[in-house]
Amino acid sequence: MKYLSQFCIILGFTLLGETLQRLLPLPIPSSVYGLVLLFLALCFGIVKLEQVKAAGAFLTGIMSVLFVSPAVSIVSNWELIRPQLLPICLLILASTVITFGISGSVTQLLQKKGGASHD
Repeated sequence: MKYLSQFCIILGFTLLGETLQRLLPLPIPSSVYGLVLLFLALCFGIVKLEQVKAAGAFLTGIMSVLFVSPAVSIVSNWELIRPQLLPICLLILASTVITFGISGSVTQLLQKKGGASHD
């Protein structure tokens, strides 16, 4: 029953994200809305970490399985993707480098601000 209630909380935030995505005229995916709402709820104590921790750990544990369907779609549409392969790879490389840089900078900033030291 514990896992069911945790999944329901996560699904509730997913539903809120879907609703916001349909209501707001912004080009933001519904999953991002849901994650931001869950993050804010955790930050403000509306949802306690213990209320979603086990289900979240399970979902991150099976994350690779969740990508099987998109991978199959890529393979089945290979003829459409092949002519654009170089731009796609360059875009993936650039976005990965940018994400690493921003994540590292934010982490360093938060460590300095919080006075945390990492030995």
